[in-house]
Amino acid sequence: MASPFLWLGFIICILQFISCQASLDDRKTYIVYMGELPKDDMISSPSLLHTSMLQEVIHSSSSSEYLLHSYKNSFNGFVAKLTGEEVEKLSNMEGVVSVFPNEKMQLYTTKSWDFIGFPQEVERSTTESDIIVGVIDSGIWPESASFSDKGFGQPPQKWKGTCQTSSNFTSCNNKIIGARYYHTGAKLDINEFDSPRDSDGHGTHTASIIAGGLVSGASLLGLASGTARGGVPAARIAVYKVCWSKGCYGADILAAFDDAIAHGVDIISVSLGGYSPYYFENPISIGAFHAMKKGILTSTAVGNYGHDRATITNLWPWSLSVAASTTDRKFVTKVKLGNNQVYEGVSINTFKMNAMYPIIHARDAQNTTGGASQYASLCDENSLNKSLINGKIVLCDALNWGKEATAAGAVGMIMLHRAPKDFSLSFSLPASYMDWSNGTEIDQYLNSTSKPTAEIQRSVEVKDELAPFIVSFSSRGPNLITRDILKPDLSAPGVNILAAWSEASTVSEKKWDTRVVPYNIMSGTSMACPHASGAAAYVKSFHPAWSPSAIKSALMTTGTGFVSFVTFHIE
Repeated sequence: MASPFLWLGFIICILQFISCQASLDDRKTYIVYMGELPKDDMISSPSLLHTSMLQEVIHSSSSSEYLLHSYKNSFNGFVAKLTGEEVEKLSNMEGVVSVFPNEKMQLYTTKSWDFIGFPQEVERSTTESDIIVGVIDSGIWPESASFSDKGFGQPPQKWKGTCQTSSNFTSCNNKIIGARYYHTGAKLDINEFDSPRDSDGHGTHTASIIAGGLVSGASLLGLASGTARGGVPAARIAVYKVCWSKGCYGADILAAFDDAIAHGVDIISVSLGGYSPYYFENPISIGAFHAMKKGILTSTAVGNYGHDRATITNLWPWSLSVAASTTDRKFVTKVKLGNNQVYEGVSINTFKMNAMYPIIHARDAQNTTGGASQYASLCDENSLNKSLINGKIVLCDALNWGKEATAAGAVGMIMLHRAPKDFSLSFSLPASYMDWSNGTEIDQYLNSTSKPTAEIQRSVEVKDELAPFIVSFSSRGPNLITRDILKPDLSAPGVNILAAWSEASTVSEKKWDTRVVPYNIMSGTSMACPHASGAAAYVKSFHPAWSPSAIKSALMTTGTGFVSFVTFHIE
């Protein structure tokens, strides 16, 4: 029998093969849907009606044996064992809306784990709950449903860590078994927590991708609805908070590594970084090296510095360097103009406009009393005339976070952007960013009428037929320090990932945003890294004695190779 970690590449193929096997029984299970329940008292029992219908098509007194279930509380229908001929007869009977096979369905999840061939039903080790993942990041939101310890026993005996409590972080649990924070080089912002509590959202997001429990009905205000889960939902989490509003300092990162190695973690996940031309002048490189010596694999993000060559960070030979690739889910946001023309852009827009609004180009709303009017077309800070923008959708010639548009009272924002549209961003107001070709046509419409209007529609999820491919923002190799060591090592899903979020932050992470949510959609190599960390923890649960190199090799040699035909051109 193949080693369990090989399921990472082949599990979907196996499931598809099993589902396609023909049954030896001529009768198959079908659902007969009949719409609403009868409103009169003529039919006292739906079950009797269903049995009589079966008798008509089966012509047997034992037809009730083939009736498996009757729906009789909220709608009308039944489940029965039928032949193909009987299905045809039932389909033509009065009152029958449809007859269809009772096919096996899968839970809709945050999608990324399923997309890489790692379904919820994958074989699990009985010792997965002994695995401890150390997450060096911005802390954690412990109240998230993803970190419930329901069903968990006491932490593994090997655990030697502690829970650093405070007035706003009173305790850990049997899921989050340890939490510490470090800020030797950081001056705290007034809105930050002087504790392991996450005020940003980043650390909560990454931790739940690795080891979050199953949470049904998770979504970002209705988008990407499904079951959120981590790669190793039974594993334990140890939190090491090193990132604050001012950044993540090297001294704190090293201190976190120092503690994590001594505490007994099995895997360390680090979704942060910075470039250094020398291996031992970088805290992550040093920490990962010592972790490796103690048998602990460190998984790192390669950075979001674009698709130019040699932009990679965290290229240490002893760590796993993870690039970001797409899944087959993307979000598009359409804009409808007053002339009924519709243009497709991208964003993660949770807002719904209930009417058409006036639209204005930012260049026609310059703040002539301010000092930045020359940048009005870009919607730069202090560049817009509030009296002209208030209550309107504004068209901007550049991608921006909407601070100026929001301050000026805009109800929405359309942005023109030359870069690739292979990932989506969230904004604090209805927004969509699109190609310049669309922008030119929108601009022509604005000049064709005295009262131009538009509507920015709520985002919709569509299938990306080109996936997977390396996303444009993901840093590329080669390794400039040691050119014969190829980096990155592998890629993992890092685009439009739904995961747990800090309720001290907002959807767009901007202070002028008012939306607070328990789950958020984010993109970055920061999201790819914890997918690899979760996969590494999964392998470790079956092979606790394997070295970091063995686990790294297992992931790299069983990953699915792909050739991307997507080429990006920046004008």
